[in-house]
Amino acid sequence: MGYDSTFSQRLEVRDLTIGVIGLGYVGLPTALGFLDVGFRVRGVDVTSRVIDALRAGGNPGDDPQHDDQIPQSQSDSWQVSTDSSELVPDCDVILVTVPTPVTETRLPDLTYVSSAGTAVFSSIAKGSGTIVVLESTVYPGVTREVWGPLLDAAGLVEGEDVHLAYCPERFVPGDSEHGVRQVPRVVGSSDEIIGSNLADLYDTLTSGGVTYVGALEVAEAAKVVENVQRDLNIALVNELARIFPVLGIDVEQVLDAAATKWNFHRYRPGVGVGGHCIPVDPYYLIEKAKESGAPVELITSARKVNRSMPRNVALDVSVILERNEVPMSSANVLLLGWSYKPGIGDPRETPAEPLAEALVEMGCNVQTFDPLVDDRLFPSELATLVRSESEISSFDIAILVTAHDEVLEMDWGALAEKANHSLLYDGRRVLDVERLESLGWDVYLLGAPI
Repeated sequence: MGYDSTFSQRLEVRDLTIGVIGLGYVGLPTALGFLDVGFRVRGVDVTSRVIDALRAGGNPGDDPQHDDQIPQSQSDSWQVSTDSSELVPDCDVILVTVPTPVTETRLPDLTYVSSAGTAVFSSIAKGSGTIVVLESTVYPGVTREVWGPLLDAAGLVEGEDVHLAYCPERFVPGDSEHGVRQVPRVVGSSDEIIGSNLADLYDTLTSGGVTYVGALEVAEAAKVVENVQRDLNIALVNELARIFPVLGIDVEQVLDAAATKWNFHRYRPGVGVGGHCIPVDPYYLIEKAKESGAPVELITSARKVNRSMPRNVALDVSVILERNEVPMSSANVLLLGWSYKPGIGDPRETPAEPLAEALVEMGCNVQTFDPLVDDRLFPSELATLVRSESEISSFDIAILVTAHDEVLEMDWGALAEKANHSLLYDGRRVLDVERLESLGWDVYLLGAPI
């Protein structure tokens, strides 16, 4: 039925069907959330493995909090398919939550958004008034630029057959306090009534509140700016972590001192920035700014700084090994953690990979201890993956990359016995240095003089 004068009433009694296109780390919890609050849900994903797992009542993702939330069978309330044409016609509101990565040359890759649009619009009937919402992170203008021609090709008219809107996802995978049910949301739509009704719809999903912000482009820009700001802040402390050690100063001591001022925002330097947001989203704004002839020097510089961190860590390691008379050309390096953040197995854009690449280029052999990482996405040609502490073989230096609980709680005494040289580089500044030194480790810290 889509949008009509009864939409608000149907929303109130949960008589709406919500479609979710793309059942990954954003789409699956979104679909489960709307199901939980009483709406009928139709989920579509092009990956057969995902749909097969869901139809069997299993969790296709790596976030264990969804394990007990998957319906054990299909019903009028819950249906999933690989075919949009099966389920889209049933939907009043369709949410598109597909990936928006960058290419190897760091340009926006909108093929998923385009493909999803084609599949959805070809399945919508004229006059249906279906609301289609893009949630994927994009630069300002993408929703209309990419989907406008697809609507024309499908013979649909925006504002009559279809209503477009944008509501960016904001939640943090693996963070129970900032999940899809807690974070505040913003909605953009050229139609204020549609935008207001969508805000009411999303308000049933999250306790964080929902704000209608006006035009699509405002909401699109807000999302990308959120991650650009974080990239800039992290780049600042990462650059400071390269400056202060040269001056004989520990960057963490400097940041602790600065943080005594009430308006100082404390960030920590690290091996690098990973995931599917911060290392990716700035390139969307960079490219759009370049196309428009607008200046984009600061954002570009921040990306350059953060991308350089894994190689900078590799250079630190080369200095440490040289001082300990260990040849870099034959060193055995143990990476502790591979996925891009603690507590999850997602390795997308992880700084561990460029770090391993730099170490291998320098002649090192690399093994990685990570009990959580998705081995289907692990580059076995680059490093050896071990899942348990007992499988770790001898090494010359260990580098803490990802602060999984399983890493922090290792038997450090037993691990030291496996080391040819008890050298440890803390790339996240999270370890108890005094305790480790009492166990025989020689500990080096990112951002501190070597």
